Amino acid sequence: MEVRIQSIHFDASEQLRAFIQKKVSKLEKYNEDITDVEVSLRVVKPEVAENKEAGIKILAPISEFYASKVCDTFEEAVDECVEALEKQLVKHKEKLRR
Repeated sequence: MEVRIQSIHFDASEQLRAFIQKKVSKLEKYNEDITDVEVSLRVVKPEVAENKEAGIKILAPISEFYASKVCDTFEEAVDECVEALEKQLVKHKEKLRR
């Protein structure tokens, strides 16, 4: 699984990159077929408190999943995206079983 992190209009710290890598790697237990994960980070409106947006796109051979959240911190936004993607992956797996 290849993880690409794109930070728009700023440089993401190594600590943030490591955090994202760790969180995203947990998604593999829901679907082993994940080939790529694209993470995009950007600051929406600098003057507002909740202005950190994270979008995560998962690419698998037969399907594609996406989640985007806006929060106070990038870590919080990534956390919420991963939770949303976990739900999507579980739902997709259940659908395939039927």
